[in-house]
Amino acid sequence: MLRKSNKNTTFKINVVLFVFIVFNFMVPLVNTVANNLHTYDGVSSADIVASDVFFEIVEPEELGYTYRIRPAKDFGADFNETFYGQGIPLVPVEPACGCGWPENAEELEGSIALVERGECSFLSKTVKAEEVGARAIIVSNHDPESDEFYIEMIDDNTFREVNIPAGFLLGKNGYMIRKTLERLQRKYALVNIPVNLTYVPLHKMNQPPWLGW
Repeated sequence: MLRKSNKNTTFKINVVLFVFIVFNFMVPLVNTVANNLHTYDGVSSADIVASDVFFEIVEPEELGYTYRIRPAKDFGADFNETFYGQGIPLVPVEPACGCGWPENAEELEGSIALVERGECSFLSKTVKAEEVGARAIIVSNHDPESDEFYIEMIDDNTFREVNIPAGFLLGKNGYMIRKTLERLQRKYALVNIPVNLTYVPLHKMNQPPWLGW
């Protein structure tokens, strides 16, 4: 009886040890999978960036990457439902703030206006872009080193209506686009917007090399 009891005890100890080892192995594995869910399993980018919109620059080649913008929160039209542009000019506004009548107004008609944040409200910039004849407006942060935080563009409570889409672009991207066009002596870039990246995992997106998102 004693020998049989020892065998039972040994068997129970082995079972407990096996369960303990399996549990401690599987928990880190599950955590690893969860932490890397959006990076490695092909989950759509829509699960991460929600309602953000993407566009791609097709010319010039030096700017040929995919860019992300955050649509205005409570004013303007919708990029996805009411707006689609393929090979449409993206024109940096002069002066860059976009608060007054631009010096390059003729180039902005039928294009997308690229302006910088500051000096007036987001809505005022959008109203002015629409008056000039732009089809949409992209506002970049005025800080050229801003490469992480997206600002929610909201109405300024002046009850003005606009009928063109508006989106916010990181300052680093806006700076690189503007400076590259200046260096190449180009007045605009050609873009496709919006670009459908619903089923493209983040690590396969053609993002700008100077930016991580």
